[in-house]
Amino acid sequence: MIILLLILPYTGSASMIEKRDHLIGSCYLDENIFIREVKLKDNKHKQEPLLLVHGARVAGIGSFDLPVQGGSLAEDLAQAGFDVYIIDLRRYGKSSRPKEMSRPASESKPLVRTPAAIDDLKCAVNQILKWTDSQKINILGWATGGHWAAAYAEQHNDSVNKLIIYNSLYGAVDDHKLLGKGSVFEDKLNPKQFNHSIGGYQLNTKESLFQAWDLSIPMVEKDLWRDPLVANAYAQEAMNSDPESFSHTPPQFRSPTGAMADSFELAIGQKQWQAKHLLMPILVIFSQNDFWSRKADALAIVNEAKQAHLVEIPDGTHFVHLDRAEKGRSLFVSSVVDFLNSDKSI
Repeated sequence: MIILLLILPYTGSASMIEKRDHLIGSCYLDENIFIREVKLKDNKHKQEPLLLVHGARVAGIGSFDLPVQGGSLAEDLAQAGFDVYIIDLRRYGKSSRPKEMSRPASESKPLVRTPAAIDDLKCAVNQILKWTDSQKINILGWATGGHWAAAYAEQHNDSVNKLIIYNSLYGAVDDHKLLGKGSVFEDKLNPKQFNHSIGGYQLNTKESLFQAWDLSIPMVEKDLWRDPLVANAYAQEAMNSDPESFSHTPPQFRSPTGAMADSFELAIGQKQWQAKHLLMPILVIFSQNDFWSRKADALAIVNEAKQAHLVEIPDGTHFVHLDRAEKGRSLFVSSVVDFLNSDKSI
């Protein structure tokens, strides 16, 4: 396995934080997986490392490490004493992009389905455990990232200390209008089948990042709920994650559609993993105004898993960790930190 280490210069109010970027060779393909390390320079704590897993469209840095106040969950958790690692799954962000993503999307099937995500997470976890001389890892997955993290944990209970599933689908019910039956993701000629004509990847504009977010904010003035500096950084980092973004007019970044194929199946009630098989402590976080996950999914995970509990964020959006502190972000961060610092059993 080839490892490339890039030490990033870091300045700012959190001057005790150190960041390093790694490219590790994939365990299964002749490709590279990107991992960012965020931690205190002199971390005296002995907690297990924490891996953050992004969702369907925006890669790891855009999701978890924006360079503005209130935009980096990774820094918040590092300040709490955790060595944090952020992954870009294959085909995302700074990880390898295959030749299929330089061809028209229609020429390939949806890229990065659940088995591929599990392989990448296994590779990343094994490497992080070596770096940190740890036996187990904590994992937090957002949206499809929570689904992928849980699917990995089901197969690797022995390597996961604690699991946080954040605004994720599970397949508990089959009535998701946005993602399921009757949506653009259903093959009109073959009901209950994913519309493969969507192709292997999709192009995303900055504007597309805010449509559902804006609709879920329960007030007219969105800037009172979401700091415009965070929103702008989120959009900019999404664009920067793809080296071909600015070759399009307007600029657009590519994201694999395997996550959408996975999500379509979950949206119509087809589970891809079983919560009852998860043996570690689990925190399920559900935002009340989430457009992606459903409370029925959150409750099903809690009811089926052996040791899990639910935190519901009142009026929270799908992006609550990027909203203002008083609009749910503080509750989100404190819930995560308290859970990770709690006793191993619930």
